[in-house]
Amino acid sequence: MAERERRRPQQPGRARAASGPSRGPRPGREEPPPVLPSPIRGPSCERPECYQAEPSGLLECYQCRYLCTARACCQLVEVLLTMLILICSSVSYSSTGGYTGIPSLGGIYYYQYGGAYSGFNGAEGEKAQQLDTQFYQLKLPTARAAMAVGGALMAFSCLLVLVGVLRLPWHFPAWLLLECTLDILIALGFLPALYFYFHHLLDAYDSPVCKEREHLYQSKGYQGFSCSVHGAEIAAGLFSCIASVAFLVSAGLAIRGYKTVHQLREKPVQMYEF
Repeated sequence: MAERERRRPQQPGRARAASGPSRGPRPGREEPPPVLPSPIRGPSCERPECYQAEPSGLLECYQCRYLCTARACCQLVEVLLTMLILICSSVSYSSTGGYTGIPSLGGIYYYQYGGAYSGFNGAEGEKAQQLDTQFYQLKLPTARAAMAVGGALMAFSCLLVLVGVLRLPWHFPAWLLLECTLDILIALGFLPALYFYFHHLLDAYDSPVCKEREHLYQSKGYQGFSCSVHGAEIAAGLFSCIASVAFLVSAGLAIRGYKTVHQLREKPVQMYEF
């Protein structure tokens, strides 16, 4: 009997009990589900930040993340272009032409040119200064208008960037339609603005004052006083053309952002960048 009991195979249940407790789930006891990150709780949590992870870095925060979008990049390009238009337009505004006022600067400016109106007699020097002042007065209204337009557009572009950082279009989607309309008007307004800008400049260069001034300086061997559009004025026109294209692109991005806001409001769980 003892040999039969030793040779009898062990039951499966007893073998598992002898080897130790099972690693699987015990019957009648459920494992707790994994803890998942839940969105921010609130009375009406429909804003996109409710479904974002914790930000890290300067441009990863909710407000600054807008600066990495296509609309923000286009608006920053507009700021740069309008600032360049303002700078190029200020060249004609700040310069009276010739050597007027150089002795008052002193130093290398006076000695490099050999004195103001070097080579002119007393009457000719006064005549050159008078022609410089008259020619400056002819270009002054055009330069002021160009500076005003460039400064206003630069302020408008900065305002658009600030509005985007503050996420105003999310709360008021109609702002995007207004922004699109203004961008289109500005882009189309560059065409007549460029026409009047160069039209008035050419009128100033074709005036008898400019012709007499050019002849007077050439008689003394001075170059660079020809009656033609100079480089800064041409650069202002080129930057205006590029800015017109940038505002058209910004208008298209504003329309796309308007559609995205409506999609985001319908399905707030899904994240969109606009």
